[in-house]
Amino acid sequence: MIQTKRGLLLVAALTVALALIVMFPARVVYHWVAPAGIAVSGIHGTAWRGRADAISIRGIYLSDVSWRLQPLHLFTAKARYHVQGSPVSGFVEGDVGIGPGGRLSVSNLSASLPLQLFATSLTITGLAGEASVRFDRIQVRNGLPVAADGTVQIKNLVAPRLSRDSIGGYQAEFFTQNNGVAATVEDTDGLVDLAGSLQINDDRSYQFLGKVVAKPQAPASLLRQLEYLGSADDRGQRELRLEGTL
Repeated sequence: MIQTKRGLLLVAALTVALALIVMFPARVVYHWVAPAGIAVSGIHGTAWRGRADAISIRGIYLSDVSWRLQPLHLFTAKARYHVQGSPVSGFVEGDVGIGPGGRLSVSNLSASLPLQLFATSLTITGLAGEASVRFDRIQVRNGLPVAADGTVQIKNLVAPRLSRDSIGGYQAEFFTQNNGVAATVEDTDGLVDLAGSLQINDDRSYQFLGKVVAKPQAPASLLRQLEYLGSADDRGQRELRLEGTL
């Protein structure tokens, strides 16, 4: 009889705990665990399932963001959600984990985004184009990516230091290093033959170093713009350097 009462009490306690999780207001959870650099407005629903009118992540804005808790991860130290959102155009979809101290991990990320979203955070005025994103994982600590493994493909890139018109398509392969996140960058169908590398350091600085040379079909205006990058080497390549802070 005692064991039966204990069993009933345990079932009752678990039922109450589950009800609290399911019905707990999402806006309260946000104020408890909000990661640095992320602002959310118009929060509706619960910690289990809900939506937000808008989310800003260091100058990158998404609207109509929805989330759904993945129950199997309740038994770990991390809450994991399937999240969807809408940038100005395109989409974002992936699984987002929230750990102690507001640490974020993203997996199975798929997105189509306008590059204008990143112009402010990268301090590159006039940046434009369309990005197709596929990442197996991204880990973020205090608003800084500390791990990233995936691919970004860009179409119709507008890079103001080279040209105010589209210079074609390029691809970046991201991978994780001990001192931060790095990527190799190359052209796919661009007007500029590009080979470069990107490094994101743990002090929030980033640096892109590349070698560029115009392809035969490049317009004369692009050739003139490349001359501002400095003298060409014996292969006709010029150095392209971009630096900043995230």
